[in-house]
Amino acid sequence: MSRQEPAAGAEPVQDAVRRLTAGGVDVVRVQYPDLIGVDRARDVLVERLPAVAEHGLSFCRAIYHTSPRGDVVDVAGGLDAGLPDICVRPDLSTLAALPWEPGVASCLADAYEPGGGELCAEGPRDVLRRAVARMGEIGLEPVAGPELEYYLCEPDDSSPTGWRRYGDAPGNVYSSGLRGDPGNHLLRTLRHLRDLGLGVTMGNHEFGGGQFEINLDHSGALDAADRAFRFKSAVQEIARTEGLLATFMTKPFNDEGGSGFHVHLSCLDAEGRNAFEGDGEHGLSETAHQAVAGVLEHAPALAALLNPTINSYKRFGPDTLAPWLIDWGLDNRSAMVRIPPERGAASRLEVRLGDASANPYLGVAGLLAAVYLGVRDKLDAPPPLEGYGYDAAKAPVLPGDLTAALDALEADEALTGVLGERFVSAFLAYKRDEVARFQRHVTDWEFREYAYHL
Repeated sequence: MSRQEPAAGAEPVQDAVRRLTAGGVDVVRVQYPDLIGVDRARDVLVERLPAVAEHGLSFCRAIYHTSPRGDVVDVAGGLDAGLPDICVRPDLSTLAALPWEPGVASCLADAYEPGGGELCAEGPRDVLRRAVARMGEIGLEPVAGPELEYYLCEPDDSSPTGWRRYGDAPGNVYSSGLRGDPGNHLLRTLRHLRDLGLGVTMGNHEFGGGQFEINLDHSGALDAADRAFRFKSAVQEIARTEGLLATFMTKPFNDEGGSGFHVHLSCLDAEGRNAFEGDGEHGLSETAHQAVAGVLEHAPALAALLNPTINSYKRFGPDTLAPWLIDWGLDNRSAMVRIPPERGAASRLEVRLGDASANPYLGVAGLLAAVYLGVRDKLDAPPPLEGYGYDAAKAPVLPGDLTAALDALEADEALTGVLGERFVSAFLAYKRDEVARFQRHVTDWEFREYAYHL
């Protein structure tokens, strides 16, 4: 997409201004994802939107390389280049009023190189676009349905973190109503997300105390990732309006399980049929088996994108209902890739590898790259898992920490070739800095373990 081309489906900017103004909107929040999926944004007065649409907004490129603690990581093209700008241009096809913030609309944006003609190589939306394009080369159009879990917390001055789990009580698994949600957080959030147009379908209290899951409808891969990104930002912002903390951190509590980012994935062929539908083994097409094989083949590298934090690897392990082994199964929730029981037009993969901290664009892009390689190279999947998983004699073990996953990503030249060298280089540098900072940090566990006796 060149600088002069509006996104497909975008209305003329002057029409958008008139529509927004008539609806009582006077500010547009222009948002884009950084490397780790945090929304970066600027609020624009609606009358200035035409100028912004034409010229873009300048942001320092190092925003992509800034850690959650505010450290600017030394990634090529940032500090070493004197902290140059990128040009962020709104995608007017994504304009939507924020139901919980009267007078404000939001829209997504794309980041361009300073000249405005070339998309920024480490921009997560463009990384996903490139993966979608590669799928198109083999005649497949990917469709994704994200499932995201998160914890809701309320203030607690007596807690070391300042927070405790909201409505914390055991046994409220897959429930709804006031029993596990005494403040009706879920109903308000579902209604806001519906009104924002994110394609939410349903939600419930999840396994852990204060943990919730909200499902999103299936759509084209880029749209699905856009909605997942906006979903995470919206859930966090809605919680803030109520003095609460919604966190997509993978495993915030030692005594509860982690939060997942499961992706239901299928593909349409040139005729618009589900390419995974078939009469082959297990009622699936050869393409579906090759897709499974691609995800398994590249799983160690995918872990770096779908489990991208140090905390991510505390979710894994036997008997966690989170993946630990590189395997697949038929309607088996102990497998890394589950094939749900529906067949025909509903045939799909449920990739359970990801956790909620993943950048949705990068996670989906990695999955598409793996599927592309599996289909292109006609890979064969091993037999599916039988029975309950977590037997390391049956399948290889996933990387056990972030360093191992980053090493696997760097070594997987086929996958990185699809994702783009400049993006991968930036991602690896950013995440290795995270590991190095953690290794220098003295934790509460270390003090409790050693200080009194040693």
